[in-house]
Amino acid sequence: MSEMTRRQFLKITGTTLVGSSLALMGFSPGVALAEVREYKLTRATETRNTCPYCSVACGILMYSLGDRAKNAQSNIFHIEGDPDHPVNRGTLCPKGAGLVDFIHSESRLKVPEYRAPGSDKWQRISWNDALDRIAKLMKADRDANFVAKNADGLTVNRWLTTGMLAASASSNEVGYLTHKVARSLGLLAFDNQARV
Repeated sequence: MSEMTRRQFLKITGTTLVGSSLALMGFSPGVALAEVREYKLTRATETRNTCPYCSVACGILMYSLGDRAKNAQSNIFHIEGDPDHPVNRGTLCPKGAGLVDFIHSESRLKVPEYRAPGSDKWQRISWNDALDRIAKLMKADRDANFVAKNADGLTVNRWLTTGMLAASASSNEVGYLTHKVARSLGLLAFDNQARV
């Protein structure tokens, strides 16, 4: 350890003397209270989910604040990769890391919209109306185009005029059930976003 020079000693003691003199004359700062800053996720509710963007299906942790009252809605304020997820092990690409901006975007579509044939305007409809319309159109198309037997008289039960693209962010179990539903309807054009 090096020794202190006379000049360094005078600087330190002079600074201390000036500081204490100013404090005696009333120039002291107000009382500063030391406080440990609360960790921002302490009171948050953690929800596990899957990133909606690509076919990798990374696991994410979403953190929201809200008092869970009957008519109150929680607000998601932080998203990070799930370290326990076997696919991404806590990492996220730039799109996944920016999911908070996607959730709070002004232009995010939150309700179904319908555009009538020949119209240039979209109109909002309820989820029940949208699902009913999809079901009716699927039933009408299947009834009109279902092929029960081929030209040789063999039973084929095919529906060739409609296809399905399944979501890649689903679990294996959901994918299995989706495949069973699509095939039971007779759909042959069936693919998954993970392969596209």
